[in-house]
Amino acid sequence: MMQDYIFNENFLLQRKAATRLYHEYAKELPVIDYHCHLPPDEIASNKQFANLTEIWLKGDHYKWRALRTLGVCEELITGTADDEKKFMAWAKMVPHTVRNPLFHWTHLELKNVFGIEQYLSEKTASDIYQACNRQLKQSTHTTQSLLRRFKVEYVGTTDEPWDSLAHHQKLAAENNGIRVAPSFRPDKVLFIDKPDFFRHLQSLQDASGMEIKDLTSLLEALQNRVNFFHANGCRVSDHGLTQMPGKFQFSKQLEIELAGFIADKKGSFSDPEAFTGYVLIELCRMYNERNWVQQFHLGPIRNNNSRLNTKLGADSGFDSVGDFPQAQQLARFLDHLDQTDQLAKTVIYNINPSDNEVFASMLGNFNDGSVKGKMQFGSGWWFLDQKDGMEKQLNALSNMGLLSTFIGMITDSRSFLSFPRHEYFRRILCNMIGEEMEKGLLPNDLDWMGGIVKNVCYYNAKEYFNI
Repeated sequence: MMQDYIFNENFLLQRKAATRLYHEYAKELPVIDYHCHLPPDEIASNKQFANLTEIWLKGDHYKWRALRTLGVCEELITGTADDEKKFMAWAKMVPHTVRNPLFHWTHLELKNVFGIEQYLSEKTASDIYQACNRQLKQSTHTTQSLLRRFKVEYVGTTDEPWDSLAHHQKLAAENNGIRVAPSFRPDKVLFIDKPDFFRHLQSLQDASGMEIKDLTSLLEALQNRVNFFHANGCRVSDHGLTQMPGKFQFSKQLEIELAGFIADKKGSFSDPEAFTGYVLIELCRMYNERNWVQQFHLGPIRNNNSRLNTKLGADSGFDSVGDFPQAQQLARFLDHLDQTDQLAKTVIYNINPSDNEVFASMLGNFNDGSVKGKMQFGSGWWFLDQKDGMEKQLNALSNMGLLSTFIGMITDSRSFLSFPRHEYFRRILCNMIGEEMEKGLLPNDLDWMGGIVKNVCYYNAKEYFNI
């Protein structure tokens, strides 16, 4: 190991109490990754990756954005250059990522997955690439082996309502010790003003076996798929929105217009927000009836670069933090469900750090004593799942609510190498608490504070999701 290598056993742990909290209470806990975008087919097939580029760089828009910033051509990012050349381009720029979370993530993943304890650079790239590729040929580095290595007890994938869930069924039948459960994400049939709405509506119709011709049949088809997902182990839904819809009423006139719109499959619908709001409220009632957890990811502005988005497609690295008003519509939405006692356990994720206190304080309004930590201010998400973002989220949560009831970190990732983010979070949490213990701001009682750490890192999520 290099003498100045910072990713040692006490990385991020700046106090003695922090070191003990992490190593004695947090480090060995299993992982509950209740929200991610891992492909279930790759888990079910126990996929073995051809090389480091395939498992590490393909689909990683964080890295793509950084490469573009440094002036690397698209050919070496998402283009047709061979995998080794793409890796070399990435390795060459890694030394320039200092103070970006990519620097920490990159080296934690190399160390924890491959045992590489040296900095990635143009100089070390070839040796690291070959060493990692050799390991990827071994049975210890298949998808399921990696999940076991990181003690992943539960994986919550993100799935379309029309998914057959065949891969989840295969994994459930094998019962190999890792629970991989689907999460229901029906957003594509909520956005009636999108050009691909009818294509997705057809997918829902085909999967449910029900003709969708109006509002009633649409809700029946969605109920059909909720029932199917529930029968296949789903207990979680997920939605990605800019902000919560502010309209929930759907008049008879709008119902008639919707039936005509579905029949004609052309033109535009006059009130997309009312459609989204009404259908989403009805879905939330279905979730509550099934005792599901509902998740809402709020705030991003997507596909900002129209030229490159047209060329490369969605999810290519052209999204950013939005500045949408959140408080009033979020309050109205949650209250509308709570009025009839149909508000399910809820996790709200915020992407704009200036709204942290808004979200943390709002969620406290709808805790009703029925469930510990019923309303959750979700972990730092997307642009905020880095040290500063995590600390700000934890501080807002602690100041406005109860840190002790928090259900902890998720990867929210498409990569099987992302599980060190749970370690990253645990180190940051232990450092925050350990520092305040030594400053006299918290009791210097390891068992007391260690119990809080263990609950936040693992046990609260286990209880919240009934795992």
